[in-house]
Amino acid sequence: MNYEQRLIAAAKCVFEGDARAATAEAQVNCSDYGVTATLKPHQIEGLSWLIRRYLIGVNVILGDEMGLGKTLQAISFLSYLKFSRGLHGPFLILCPLSVTDGWVSEVNQFAPKLTILRYVGDKQHRRTLRREMFEHVQKQSSPPNVQALPFDVLLTTYDIALIDQDFLSQIPWNYVVIDEAQRLKNPSSVLYNVLRESYMMPRCLLMTGTPIQNSLTELWALLHFCMPSIFGRLEQFCSKFKEGKGAPVDKEKFKSLRYILGAFMLRRTKSRLIQSGTLSLPPLTEITVMAPLVTLQKKVYMSILRRELPKLLALSSGTSSHQSLQNIVIQLRKACSHPYLFAGIEPEPYEEGEHLVQASGKLVVLDQLLQKLHTSGHRVLLFAQMTHTLDVLQDYMELRKYPYERLDGSIRAEERFAAIRSFSRKSGIGNCNSEADYDSAFVFMISTRAGGVGLNLVAADTVIFYEQDWNPQVDKQALQRAHRIGQMNHVMSINLVTERTVEEVIMQRAERKLQLSHDVIGEDDNTDKEKECKDMVGVAPTDLRSVILSLHILDPKQNSDHQLDMSKLNDIIDKVIAFRHGGNDPTVEIDSNDVLQLGGHGRHDVDFDPGVDEASYLSWVEKIKETSEKCDESALEEERNKRSLMVMEEKRVKAESVRKKAEEKKLAKWEAQGYESLDVKDVVGPTNNMLLDSGLVNFVYGDCTQPSKVSPSDSSIIFSCVDDSGKWGHGGMFDALAKLSPQIPSAYERASEFGDLHLGDLHLIQVTGGDVDNNNNNNKGREWVGLAVVQSYNPRRKVPRSSISISDLEQCLSKASFSAAKNSASIHMPRIGYQDGADRSEWYSVERLLRKYAALYGIKIYVYYFRRSSS
Repeated sequence: MNYEQRLIAAAKCVFEGDARAATAEAQVNCSDYGVTATLKPHQIEGLSWLIRRYLIGVNVILGDEMGLGKTLQAISFLSYLKFSRGLHGPFLILCPLSVTDGWVSEVNQFAPKLTILRYVGDKQHRRTLRREMFEHVQKQSSPPNVQALPFDVLLTTYDIALIDQDFLSQIPWNYVVIDEAQRLKNPSSVLYNVLRESYMMPRCLLMTGTPIQNSLTELWALLHFCMPSIFGRLEQFCSKFKEGKGAPVDKEKFKSLRYILGAFMLRRTKSRLIQSGTLSLPPLTEITVMAPLVTLQKKVYMSILRRELPKLLALSSGTSSHQSLQNIVIQLRKACSHPYLFAGIEPEPYEEGEHLVQASGKLVVLDQLLQKLHTSGHRVLLFAQMTHTLDVLQDYMELRKYPYERLDGSIRAEERFAAIRSFSRKSGIGNCNSEADYDSAFVFMISTRAGGVGLNLVAADTVIFYEQDWNPQVDKQALQRAHRIGQMNHVMSINLVTERTVEEVIMQRAERKLQLSHDVIGEDDNTDKEKECKDMVGVAPTDLRSVILSLHILDPKQNSDHQLDMSKLNDIIDKVIAFRHGGNDPTVEIDSNDVLQLGGHGRHDVDFDPGVDEASYLSWVEKIKETSEKCDESALEEERNKRSLMVMEEKRVKAESVRKKAEEKKLAKWEAQGYESLDVKDVVGPTNNMLLDSGLVNFVYGDCTQPSKVSPSDSSIIFSCVDDSGKWGHGGMFDALAKLSPQIPSAYERASEFGDLHLGDLHLIQVTGGDVDNNNNNNKGREWVGLAVVQSYNPRRKVPRSSISISDLEQCLSKASFSAAKNSASIHMPRIGYQDGADRSEWYSVERLLRKYAALYGIKIYVYYFRRSSS
């Protein structure tokens, strides 16, 4: 029996066992398992399938398309194991950090009888959790067949599964669920091998919305992880099912592979379920808008091609490395997105202005799109591949005053969860006065790799891809963040692609990649074309001739300015918006998956095919050579820049040494003259890394220097902003604080005298209740004043006192919140950054900080309005 026959025989045994299990197992009733949710028909079918596969001893892949409720099906199955099969765990769930919050929320909401432990956080927090588990087990006197651990389900991340494998691998897991299992697509990865070799996990479920991403090799990795004895070696699988390069598609082989997959993987797509009538979802429309290169982009793009010409020629002839090509393509993609991604191109001084928008054809299109979407009340997910692109887009959001949230790989876990909750929350119109109300975010900016997995963001009904990912499956995942169960509105997906550039090559290769998924597992696809299936990652060297030849429109000898046709742009944007609201309007001529052009050349004038005309290719190369003489000058300039950086680094090291000596001298002076700094130092962040429900921001009327009128039983910190001049002012808060205690202005001026007044400092002065005693638990009624140094002062400036520095304000709020949590106190402060005629965006930033630190430290913050007289 050969390899293929063995797989078919195994699949046949599974199907026969499935039929027997279906006869023996009664109808699924989720309420018997303690599940409070009402499952949809396809979810009940999926749960029944999981139960039958469990009964016949098969590990499987739940490969439903993103947004169909795989998480709920898995939770219901774990409840079945506990309440129907008598398995009290322990169960292990591995998932990305970004979705741990969602898992905990769904388990608590839909399966409250399951006890879940969220095993994430820093090293010390996890050590505490392990100690609590040990103490719990020590106290138990349970029979051997009863679970003694203090949880049914332990939820953690892939990274922690590796870091704490010495502990977690010692637990005999009755069942393991691996969410977003495409992380296991590389059988040589550390995670794959540690889970296979170190963990005790005989039964497992893999969950992934993209079981096939780039190649059959990745599919084999998932199947082999589930059932290694059946799927054998990779070489056997590839030799039987993988096509050779350039070979036609063998439909019989794919038919055989689909039969085998049916035994070990359940795959449903939204379109099929909608057609069968088991699922109802709003429509999804996907449109590609082609944007031209504007003048600045064209210059940058061509300069990259000229500078990299030797490598390009070597690559197109196949004599150089694939990695070199990837580096060049990344630079070309940056030019397509925005030229300011390159250092030194943005004009100085760096100021927000229309130049930011006009420097990129894509951003001009995005600007017009967002204006129309904002006016018509839509909410947007904006995806970019590079985090530096998000920096540019964030500057654009500030320029246009659009409220937004941002999520990328650098955002900490608690900030991620806060951003997701904030965007998903409906604005509470009418709950407070208009001055205290704030707008919910209009745009959620996300880096595709950080936020394309597992998030539920159905609050948005428009998805815009500013940059496409190398892997089209990642973009598909990102799109499902909005088009999924729970979405109530027609979803519009808009791809922004720069025409006649490497982005078109990537887009067309992505279309061919998606065909592989269609051929193997029968993905729904609107095209009936027979396409070639290959293993493709990024851009292949053979595409370089297409990239170069396609640029014959960008004549290297021409430097004429290119102006966007704004009237045509507005027409296209109007059509895009109209299609959502009136798909049956005969005046709207856009079809789903349509491609809209802004440039003056047809979409199919150039076929991006590696087999291009040799004479045209060589002619274009000669044109580039003629204009490449200046490359040597740029190389010399680069060398000069390197030397300059070395000199700057030496100066920095010397300056640091001088600073340390000055600091030591200053501390010696303080000690000699008996001065003790009141600045809060050594702030320790919350150890639980969770947002606390006890944290609140309250808006009240009154005088913040009299906090006892609002919270008479609490200790309190009065938070006030000052500059770094060292001169106590007059009027307003200055007079009120001086009246409260003469010690306050005295401490401020003394800090200035001893050089202890810097931006970001928070000087905490106790005014009532005696000395601070960390061992004293009776903190009732104590009062402090926190002077936050957030403004600089220079008498030679036209306006001596600067505006409030948001970064320094955040540093001071962090110190004040830490001190308030430490002393069981609340914070009382006037509303800042919102004077008459001031920019509202500044208060929006301040309010976000207040809500963030109130939630992080679980404290109450009171923001006081000044009640104006009716006269």
